[in-house]
Amino acid sequence: MKSISRPKSGSSLREVFPRKVLLEAKRLETTVQPREIANRTDCRQHPVITIDPASARDFDDAFSLRRTRRGPWELRIHIADVSHYVKPGSSLDREARLRGNSTYLPDRVIPMLPESLSNNLCSLLPGVERLTKCVEFLLSDDGQILRTRFSSAVIRSRHRFTYEDAMCVIGGKATNGLERMIQQAGHLAQKLRARRLQAGSLEFSSTETCLRLDQRGRIIDIEKVQHDQSHQLIEELMLLANEAVATRLLQLRRPGIHRVHEQPDPDRLREFRTEVRLHRIPCGDLCKPEEVRKLLGRLDKSSIGPALRIGFLRTLPRARYATRSLGHYGLAKENYAHFTSPIRRYADLLVHRALFQKSGSNPGDLRRVAEHLSATERASSEAERDSKRSKLCAYLRNQLRQGKAKTFTALVTEVVPYGFFVDIEELGMGGLVPRNLLKDDRYDFDSVRRQIRGRRSRRLIRVGDRIQVKVARVDSARQRIDFALAAPPARARRRKPPIPIRHSAGNAS
Repeated sequence: MKSISRPKSGSSLREVFPRKVLLEAKRLETTVQPREIANRTDCRQHPVITIDPASARDFDDAFSLRRTRRGPWELRIHIADVSHYVKPGSSLDREARLRGNSTYLPDRVIPMLPESLSNNLCSLLPGVERLTKCVEFLLSDDGQILRTRFSSAVIRSRHRFTYEDAMCVIGGKATNGLERMIQQAGHLAQKLRARRLQAGSLEFSSTETCLRLDQRGRIIDIEKVQHDQSHQLIEELMLLANEAVATRLLQLRRPGIHRVHEQPDPDRLREFRTEVRLHRIPCGDLCKPEEVRKLLGRLDKSSIGPALRIGFLRTLPRARYATRSLGHYGLAKENYAHFTSPIRRYADLLVHRALFQKSGSNPGDLRRVAEHLSATERASSEAERDSKRSKLCAYLRNQLRQGKAKTFTALVTEVVPYGFFVDIEELGMGGLVPRNLLKDDRYDFDSVRRQIRGRRSRRLIRVGDRIQVKVARVDSARQRIDFALAAPPARARRRKPPIPIRHSAGNAS
C-alpha cells in the first residue's frame, strides 16, 4: 500500500485504493437507474444548482429556492446520497472508514472514495440525474425556520456555478431565473448570517491562500481566497442543514456522531485577558460569551486587533467528533453535526445512515469511530499544512538562490526571548525573526511587557506591529523559514506607553 509519510506525526495517508475496493466500485452502475428513483421525492424539475470552487471535482451539495404562494421561502438543500452506494460492512465502507476523510494537498487530492464515486456517480454534476438526501426548510423573510422536513430525493442540477460566477451574479443584474434565485438566496443567507451572529456565533475573518503550481509542482503564483458573499451564501445554507439534522437526531433519540467544540480552558482565557489589557483594550471576563463578543468587536476597530485575534484562536480547543451533543462553542449552537459533505467525510455518511436508516449503530463502536475520525482529521490537516509549507519552502529557497528575495509586510503575533513571530498574509504562513538577525541595533527582551527594544534607536517591536521583512534562510528539512527586517525604519513609531505591570502574566497562549 503506497502511502504519504509525515515524519512529524509518524503516521501516513493511504494514497492507493486496494484492488478489492476498486472492483467493488466498478460493479456499481455508472448512472442512476429507474428502480432507484422509486419512493424518492422527484426534484428533477426544480431549479437546483451547485456553487463550488473553480477547482472542485466532487460536488456534495446543491440547493433550490422559491417563494411559496403564501409568502415564505421554500429552501431545499440537497446532499449527495453516498449511503445509497456505500453500504455498511462493504469494502468501500471499510476503506472509507479507515481513511476517515479526503485530504486536499496543493498538488493533488487523496479522496476518501474512489474517483468513480467521488467525481462521478455521487457527485452532483449538472445535467444528469443524481440521488440526494434533502433537507427542506420553510423560512420567513428574516430567516426564521417555520418548518423542516427530511427526505430522499432525485435531482438534475441545472448549472454548476463557481464562487466567482456566483459573486458576479450577486453583485450584478440578474438575466435569468437561476441568477435571480442566486440573488434571492444571497439576500436570505445574509439574514441567516445576521441571526447567527446575533445569537452569539463567533466570526473570524481569516485570509486563506491558494497555491498555483506548474506541471512540475512548483509554485508559480499565490492567490488570496476571498471569503465573500458567495462563500457566505453556501456556508449559511450548510450550517442551517447541519444544525437541523443534529436536532432531528436528538428528537429521534438515535445514536449518531456529533460535531462538538468545547469551551476554552478558563486559565488560558485569563492569560489572554492579561495580554489584551496590556494593550489598553478593555476586556471583561472572557468565560462569559457576551464578553468575548464585545472584545472581538473592539478588536475590529484596533490596529492591534488582527494579532490579538490570532492569540484568541490559540486559546480555543480543536473541534472534534463525539457521540454526545456537547454543543459548538464557536458557532454558539447547542446541537451540531456534519451532514453536508459525505463524499469527503465519513462522519457525514454515518449521520446520513443514522437519520434515514432504522438500524442503529452500536454505541461502543460509534464511540471508537468518533475518536478515529477526529484523529484522521488531524492527520489530514497536518499533511495539508506540511505539504503547503514544503512547497513554500522550495519557492522561497529558490528566490534566495536567485538573489530575488521579495519584501513582505508582516504582522508581529508573538514576542519571545529569542526573537518574534510574524504572520505574512501574502504567503499564508508565519515564521520567526530571530534576534540574532536584527542587525540594525542590539535589542533587549522585556518579559513583562512582551516586547523588545533597541538600545540605541529605542525602537520598540510589539505584538500588532506591521513591519517589512525578507527571507533570511530556509531549512527545508525542518520546514523552518527565518526572516530578517527588510530595512531599518526612517523613524521609530511613537506608541502609547503600556500599562505598568507589577507581576508577570506568564506566556501568551
